[in-house]
Formats: sequence, structure tokens, C-alpha cells
Amino acid sequence: MAIQWYPGHMNVARKKAAESMENTDLVIEVVDARLPEASCNPMVEELRLFRQRPCLKILNKTDLADPAVTAAWVAFYNAQVGVSAYAMTTKKPAEVARIPDLAKSLAPHRGVPTKPLRIMIMGIPNVGKSTLMNALLKKRVAKVGDEPAVTKLQQKLYLDKNTVLIDTPGMLWPKIALPSDGLMLAASHAIGANALIEEEVAVFLAELLLGRYPQLLTARYGFKTEEMDGIAVVEGIAERRAYRQKGGDFDFEKASHTLLIDYRSGALGRISLETPDTRAILQASHAAEQVEKVRKAAILAAEKAKAAANGRRGT
Repeated sequence: MAIQWYPGHMNVARKKAAESMENTDLVIEVVDARLPEASCNPMVEELRLFRQRPCLKILNKTDLADPAVTAAWVAFYNAQVGVSAYAMTTKKPAEVARIPDLAKSLAPHRGVPTKPLRIMIMGIPNVGKSTLMNALLKKRVAKVGDEPAVTKLQQKLYLDKNTVLIDTPGMLWPKIALPSDGLMLAASHAIGANALIEEEVAVFLAELLLGRYPQLLTARYGFKTEEMDGIAVVEGIAERRAYRQKGGDFDFEKASHTLLIDYRSGALGRISLETPDTRAILQASHAAEQVEKVRKAAILAAEKAKAAANGRRGT
């Protein structure tokens, strides 16, 4: 299943962000620590590189992510030019309090009364951007909700007299190239429910957990995972929780929802859906697939051209 979700307000938000980027000194991109690259919006990278703006990459929700994997991602981003990574959770005020100084270190020429530091905060839906804004300002200025795309309008706020924050709506991008990215985003509640089928997302998540965190499935649901596939995991949850439909069949939908909620809430444990190594493998595989598509298209075009030429000679 290829998941795509790009409501109309996101296109408007993208155009507005492009306009505002010209008058921005620094971009703070908030990503989900459990899936940092899958939750990176390529449009954000495109906009900031065009304007040559540095980026503070905030890996949020570290309390839900595998700490060893998060450390690997921080090293991965810190090795990139113009990028500084910071792993944190908005649940810890002391971690939030470090952000202004980190931002100022990336734009040392700004942050004085005559030249205030202008920071644009960006990120995908439901990644914790609004919660971060409220925590930074120590008051409720952004609407927060456990649903994607709660914020729909850009707003400008003052962190202090020398620092301006530009809050932008959560944005995805028009076409998610990697199907697994769409599924990871859906599992992590960054995509609207109308754009996905929970049962398919749950089976994908179960397959991933079987490969990386089978012990967490056993600890949470009490069954052994040997020789299981994703469907069997969801059915196992239904059996353990006594989720049955009329007639006695497993309630696959309810069990799927339970697995997704347990992952999203952290009830399953600290889980990362991707690592720098698995990301590199995935991208290499995708690139090879694209090359093969181009090769096949070229062969098909050549065959059609040859057939057309033969047809002309025949007449």
C-alpha cells in the first residue's frame, strides 16, 4: 500500500514558508526520533539550502525511541555541513531550555537588538512542534492535539526581545517516494486516518518489530514470536486480548488499533523504526529500482521505435 496525504492547506503553507524563508536566519526542523529520515520533509531541506540557512535538527520524542539508535542518528546529522542535531523530549523542561543557546550558536551574527535572531520552526504533522513552541515560550500559544495537521496557519512570536520564532503548519510533501516511509509515518500518527488502512499499517509495524524488537512483543503480549509473521502477531494480540467479532472470528481491526496505540504511546517500549544503516540500504535499493525502471523504459521505447520503423518500411 502506497500512502499519500497532502491536504490543500499544506500546499498553501509550503508557499508561505518559501516566502518567509528569505527573512529567516535559522531553520529548526523537528523530526520524530523514532524515524528521523522518514519524518524529514525534503521540501524543508530544499527551501533552506536554496537560501543557505543553517539547520538545528531536533530529534523529538526521545523518550519513545531506542537510545542507542538515537545516538547514531545524532552523529549522522552532525556530520552534515550546516546541520547540528539535538535529541530531546518536550517532557523535560531542562532539555527544551537548551534550544535557544544552540540556535544562537548556529547564527552568531544575529541575536542582538538591532539584528534579532529569526528562527523558522518546521516539521511534519504531529511531530510535537506545537508542544515545543509552547514549552519554549512557557505559555500556550500553539494549539496542541494528538491528531495530524492541528496547526494550519503560520504565526510569528517573540521568544525574547532578540529572538523571533516563526511557527509553520505541519507539512508533508506531495509524493512520498518510499512506500515504507509512508507506512512508518502512518504508524507514528503523522498521517490522517482517512489516508490509511490501520490493519495494513499494523501488519507492516508487526513485521518490523519481529525483525528488530521481538522481545518487546513477547513482553507486552505474552506470546513467543518464533515463526510468526506480521499477520500472526496481530492475530496473537486479538487472541490474548479476547478481541472477537460476532461469530467468533478474531477482531483484526481492534487488534491492529491496539498495536498501533501501544507503539505510539510507548507502552511497547523504546523503539526506533529505522537506523542510519537500514536507511542507507533502503535508499540504495530504491535507487537500483529506479535505474531498472529507466532501463526497461528505454528498452520498451527502442522496441516501439524499431517496430514503427519496420512498419514504415513495410508500406
